[in-house]
Amino acid sequence: MAARATLHCLTGCAIGEILGMVIGTALGWGNMETMVLAIALAFFFGYSLTLRSILKAGVDFRTALRVAFAADTLSIAVMELIDNGVIALWPGAMDATLADTLFWGALAISLAVAFVVTTPVNKWMIGRGKGHAVVHRYHH
Repeated sequence: MAARATLHCLTGCAIGEILGMVIGTALGWGNMETMVLAIALAFFFGYSLTLRSILKAGVDFRTALRVAFAADTLSIAVMELIDNGVIALWPGAMDATLADTLFWGALAISLAVAFVVTTPVNKWMIGRGKGHAVVHRYHH
């Protein structure tokens, strides 16, 4: 269950992270601006995927938003910290362009490392009835 919750989180984070990195890099933005955009979009898409599934269960928007925030905030934050930390520490990754193998390789590896680190966090949260355990109450 923790791996599935983390994969769900990774999907939203990856969409936002990749989109943010591509947009910032394509526009020639600096590293900090690109990273801020990528993190903001990762949170947006991470919350959006959870929100979508809760709303499909017939929950009102305000309640669904609270559940999504409660379920995903720690998971997304850990994933983004690890993902961006790997990219920031990887020599040359922050200066790579969209045409560089280093850009795509570092991004893929950083997301994989983030998945591995975040899975135990989600397991811990689910074991305490938090995180995606809350979301599963709304699935039929």
